[in-house]
Amino acid sequence: MIFEFILGGALVGFIVGATGVGGGSLMTPLLTLVFGIPAQIAVGTDLLFAAITKLQGIVAHSRRGNVQWKLTGWLTLGSLPAAIATLAVLRAWAPDPAQFAAVVRPCLAGALVLTSIGLILKPRIQAWGLRLWATGAPRPDGQVAGLHDPVAARPRPTVVLGVVIGVMVTLTSVGAGVIGVVALFFLYPTLAAKRLIAVDIAHAVPLTMVAGLGHAALGTVNWTVLGALLVGSLPAIWIGALVADRLPETTLRRFLAAMLMLIGARLVLV
Repeated sequence: MIFEFILGGALVGFIVGATGVGGGSLMTPLLTLVFGIPAQIAVGTDLLFAAITKLQGIVAHSRRGNVQWKLTGWLTLGSLPAAIATLAVLRAWAPDPAQFAAVVRPCLAGALVLTSIGLILKPRIQAWGLRLWATGAPRPDGQVAGLHDPVAARPRPTVVLGVVIGVMVTLTSVGAGVIGVVALFFLYPTLAAKRLIAVDIAHAVPLTMVAGLGHAALGTVNWTVLGALLVGSLPAIWIGALVADRLPETTLRRFLAAMLMLIGARLVLV
């Protein structure tokens, strides 16, 4: 059984490395629907899996100067308190496994559907944000002339976005990836895509670590499964990144969106 978890981690790791998508949105359903792990255990395990696997991403982006730390701070200001508050509610409620699963499964299904919609509509959402916020022509650095400091221009909606992501990630392990990036594309359409992705990764690491450790305190982390997933995923992420430029990004995005929609529907129906 451990070997199967290693293979599952490798599969998800390759997809993440090749597309930048699929961490929580694929790993949690894989653990739940394929391996039969209870939803709450899958969420807790995947949160720590995400925190560890994204550490290498934040180091790489930070070295290249891609992380906008001010924007990351605004997101974190909303998400970490929201995650801690959500964990506190779960701890005070102290649901039995069946009750916890009854809450997590529909929340996870909804998050997956939102993720699939985000994958399909990302270009349109970014264009909508550009029409709404931008006041000038794009510059080579990905910003727009006429905006003195586009990162600091919208702190309140960014903090609110952080709150929403904090709650979603703590309950489902989904939200810090595609949903967060798409929302950032809307709020900051004049920033280069690589910078927004770097912000999302930099924000996701402390959020998933805090949420994951909170789940560990609640007893909803399977450490053996986590170790096996990491053994398979860490080299597979690197391999996926090497072949990323050879893969049709639009086709992959649509395929992942359709797959996530089907998984979300199955979580509701099963």
